[in-house]
Amino acid sequence: MHNHQGESSPEGKIQYTCPMHSSIVRDRPGICSECGMNLVPKRTNETQGTEGTMEHNTSSIDKHARHTTQNFLKKFWVVLVLTIPILLYSEIVEKVFGFLAPDFFGRPFVILAFGSLVFFYGGWVFLEGAYRELRARLPGMMILIALAIISAYSFSVFEIVRGAPHNLLWELSTLIAVMLLGHWIEMRAVKNAQGALKELAKLLPDTAEVVRGETTQIVSLGDMREGDIVLVRPGSKIPADGKIIEGRSEINEAIITGESKLIHKKIGSEVIAGSLNGDGALKVVVTKIGDKTFLAGVMRLVADAEASKSRLQLLSDRAAFYLTILAVVVGGATFSFWFFADEGIVFAVSRLVAVLVITCPHALGLAIPLVSSISTTMAAKNGFLIRKRIALEMARKINVVLFDKTGTLTEGKFGIDEIIKNGDVNSDVLQIAASLDAHSEHSLAKAIVREAQKKNLELKEVNNFTRLAGVGAEGVIEGKEVLIGNEILLAQKNIELSDEYKARINKLSQQGKTIVHLIRDGKLLGSIALVDVIREESREAIKSLKDLGVKVAMVTGDSGDVAKWVAGELGLDEYFAKVLPQEKSEKVKLLQSEGYKVAMVGDGVNDAPALTQADLGIAIGAGTNVAIESAGIILVRNDPREISRIIKLSK
Repeated sequence: MHNHQGESSPEGKIQYTCPMHSSIVRDRPGICSECGMNLVPKRTNETQGTEGTMEHNTSSIDKHARHTTQNFLKKFWVVLVLTIPILLYSEIVEKVFGFLAPDFFGRPFVILAFGSLVFFYGGWVFLEGAYRELRARLPGMMILIALAIISAYSFSVFEIVRGAPHNLLWELSTLIAVMLLGHWIEMRAVKNAQGALKELAKLLPDTAEVVRGETTQIVSLGDMREGDIVLVRPGSKIPADGKIIEGRSEINEAIITGESKLIHKKIGSEVIAGSLNGDGALKVVVTKIGDKTFLAGVMRLVADAEASKSRLQLLSDRAAFYLTILAVVVGGATFSFWFFADEGIVFAVSRLVAVLVITCPHALGLAIPLVSSISTTMAAKNGFLIRKRIALEMARKINVVLFDKTGTLTEGKFGIDEIIKNGDVNSDVLQIAASLDAHSEHSLAKAIVREAQKKNLELKEVNNFTRLAGVGAEGVIEGKEVLIGNEILLAQKNIELSDEYKARINKLSQQGKTIVHLIRDGKLLGSIALVDVIREESREAIKSLKDLGVKVAMVTGDSGDVAKWVAGELGLDEYFAKVLPQEKSEKVKLLQSEGYKVAMVGDGVNDAPALTQADLGIAIGAGTNVAIESAGIILVRNDPREISRIIKLSK
């Protein structure tokens, strides 16, 4: 991940960088977004003047362009071409294939020149990585590779200069070629964990309309200050956390909080940056900016969860540490043995070099990335995209799957659950409601129109359509005034409900269903109950998971009534309701503390911290980019039934 600060941190503050990619800088431990290695600590004074993020400073990227994925591939091809003549004139080709390339004057020095190009052009990146590991006092794979190539190159130079027939240039060149290829494959396989934070930032608009006296000015978000008053027009995004001082509207906060219902907001109500305004114009006083905002808090949760997991996940770095120590100790012992056995210093050094070259993990350098690449391809054929290498392996250990509700177990959009007529009304409530709502962009209105179209109902002509901000809409149909809206509309029109009718409405409301009322000429025609529709696939998904012996739980920002109704419909083992984003990751930790290996399945911004915290994060493919970037596995077909297949494939 990248450091998001535009300026350097205070002198002496610890920052973290990748041994291989010095452009990757963070203020906390974690993994490299390019190659997946553990970040190593460094002091800020080592990098005074280092620029910030990829998005905000291109000079930083240009400075380290040689470390990009494509440049590793370019280095590999150059090294491969140089390796061919080195191999042709090596002892190994002569011994194995009986082939002896034609000799020419100065051949050893020409081959040395090729080997030098390989060492400095192809191997320099590993030497830089070793230097950073040494500075961090965390010896690992880079130091092991550096020891091998330095010793092989130095020994070869010494042998050629003194006219000896043996050298290690072919071992040097093939080692560097294999490591470059392996690193390139691995970099392609590893996706950027920082992507989740980038996608979170995209939720905010680029500018805000700030009220200045009698006029408004368009300013960038960076120029906003606490206390500013911003104008939020219908259908636009809220630019900052704040409080409404004028207007009313219904706000869609589902992408932030997970609450499927539209939230009615009025003067004094708080709003969250990134949420979507409904059909009313609002004036909002900014109360929080920058790091104090809700979205910034979600970003910190995602980054913290990623950092806490990386220390446990990447055990290969620890193995490399011990392998490095072992190689140095055994190499030193080998040198001492042959030196004191009176075989001479040249012979002893050659055996030391042999130990260092042999212990350098050629196989691991290529095999691990190849296994990652092959398993990713196999998973893709089964409808999963593997973003993180350990995700598929971890799936076999999962014993509880925690689903987000909205957009995962449910469709994430409203559908009509029930239509209630008031008494013996002959009029078609759905037809009249859809006729009026056909002129509205409101999500509830669209659901009503979809249902009418599904039933092939002919919509009536509407005159004088007017949107009632935060309440509903009105118009004239067949010469009669028609209104549709929420319970505020009933109060405004002084409409009293019978006890029986009120009981039916209350029962539906307690199940988490949204109720809209239809009024014509001052009389209630009926009401429509809408609900976030449960996916049909969800029932099969939960049954197949239970057949595998996996428990199923649900977490949602919705009310307890909604959660209870959905849990009952699907037969869930457990559910958590009224859960905020930071609490979602806490619920994952709670299950983990009880000894469970948790898979989290979600699709929204509010799920990102929990997806990162879970042992296995699974994102629905049609979900937000933030959720997708936070997950280890993505369901391409947007079908929760695939989760049981992931577990089976992992096993």
